[in-house]
Amino acid sequence: MIKNIVLVLSLVLLASCGSYNAIDSFYEAHKNDNQVTAIRIPRFMLTMAGKISPEMNALIGNTKDLRYMQFPSTTPARTQFLNKQMNTITGSKFIEVYRKNDNANRSVVSVREKGNTVKEILIYTNDTAKGTFLYFNGNFDPVKVREMAKNDDFKKLGTQLINQFGSGNTPGITN
Repeated sequence: MIKNIVLVLSLVLLASCGSYNAIDSFYEAHKNDNQVTAIRIPRFMLTMAGKISPEMNALIGNTKDLRYMQFPSTTPARTQFLNKQMNTITGSKFIEVYRKNDNANRSVVSVREKGNTVKEILIYTNDTAKGTFLYFNGNFDPVKVREMAKNDDFKKLGTQLINQFGSGNTPGITN
């Protein structure tokens, strides 16, 4: 009887962490690939990331983990592989807020909710030349997330993250 309870509790715990672990696995598997830009902002730097834009500042206060990755997707096989990986990650645990499919090109905004709060946001794009994902983990207002997805603000944030953190400069520190 106790073994069954422990088994059930273990499965519930694993299922609740599943999407975070899938993102972590994808990030770890691809961060060392050729021509990949990978940005993971630790908690102590999140306040600096909030200075990028008002939209980013609105998200930062509730963000626990922020990652961005840009990777080559130059062959049809690679594009299909990456699209399948992202479909597997989002699977049934995420709700698609926005999706645009144009042949192999993808633009997807997905969220994972708990109650009335968005816990995870995953923005994935692939234009058959390059793919990107932007991932937030925290507690977010669903209305704000929907508004940002509608206004294409997440795509702008990815570009701003590369400009801010990909330049080799540490934000907030002047030389």
